[in-house]
Amino acid sequence: MAVTDEAIDRIRQMIVSGRLRPGDRLPREADLAAQLGLSRNSLREAVRALSVLNILTVRQGDGTYVSSLAPDVLMEAVAFVLDLHQDDTIMQAFQVRAILEPAATAMAAGRVDEDALAELHALLDRLGPAPSVEELVANDLEFHRRIAAASGVPLLCSLLDSISGPTVRARIWRGVTQQDAVARTVDEHRSILDALATHDAETARAWATVHIANVTRWLRAAGDPPAPAPRRPPAVRPARIGSDRSAAGRQP
Repeated sequence: MAVTDEAIDRIRQMIVSGRLRPGDRLPREADLAAQLGLSRNSLREAVRALSVLNILTVRQGDGTYVSSLAPDVLMEAVAFVLDLHQDDTIMQAFQVRAILEPAATAMAAGRVDEDALAELHALLDRLGPAPSVEELVANDLEFHRRIAAASGVPLLCSLLDSISGPTVRARIWRGVTQQDAVARTVDEHRSILDALATHDAETARAWATVHIANVTRWLRAAGDPPAPAPRRPPAVRPARIGSDRSAAGRQP
């Protein structure tokens, strides 16, 4: 089990067992991490994931609380998870992105001007060293929108913009559940921008392809049913030494 998944499960067990009830405030981060035997970082990621699912509510400057757990509050999050695992619309959106976006990025490499490059650099710099998942996703959408606009093909830009909607929540969910997803996304954006800055169309296309493939690979794994437990091989009973003396001494 991944560290974040383990942290999520432990908080869930506290709620199911009644140790945490609707409206309760969670203990201080350091205290709860020590109580559950978790690192503060993994606990923080678990809280972020559970807040996306409307199970926890983070109140800035006040603390983190268990939500009302009312059915109508939880159903929106449940619907999202079901969409992620069962509805192939999200996967189709990423598959279309995998076709169109590398082409748009390659075209942008040949047409982007210095002003647009400066704006892209400033956009990435605004993220800072440790952006939240929500900040990253908003920045990610704008980054790709500007690259599509730099391709010089308005229809291509419109097509990509029209399919970004179904992918937003999947991007957020990846950010809060996949380790290093935020840092990896930032690094890939930097690599795409480096290729754009040198007007290297093929390298820009390659990095855009890798960037989307990483998200698609995660999405496919997230939608897969859990693997069955491996079957244990049948026990082999060792032969007893000397159990067949006559055979040992038998002549051909």
